[in-house]
Amino acid sequence: EVQLQASGGGLVQAGGSLRLSCAASGFIFDDYSIAWYRQAPGKEREGILCISSREGITYYSDSVKGRFAISSDSSKNTVYLQMNSLTTEDTAIYYCGAEHNYCSGDPDYWGHGTQVTVSS
Repeated sequence: EVQLQASGGGLVQAGGSLRLSCAASGFIFDDYSIAWYRQAPGKEREGILCISSREGITYYSDSVKGRFAISSDSSKNTVYLQMNSLTTEDTAIYYCGAEHNYCSGDPDYWGHGTQVTVSS
């Protein structure tokens, strides 16, 4: 059974940092790219960052450049999203998705989200 478990969300003040984790199981980790998405209240889901063993890192959103970073630990089948300099605009439910082979923006599998709330 494919599982993507996102964790690490919470409440943080503006300017603070959080690190999200996405633990994957049920598929060959290196055959998939893992991407982070988010959905803010009243808005559509948007892609943030993707990491692939084949092509490295792909930014889906320019708004996080210089503030967010993605990394992968294949020994743990886990992808991380380090979020720094958070603003209230970053408040959203954050999801991870697995995209076969390359970062495509169209996940084959989704995990449950983790809530990130940034207070002013």
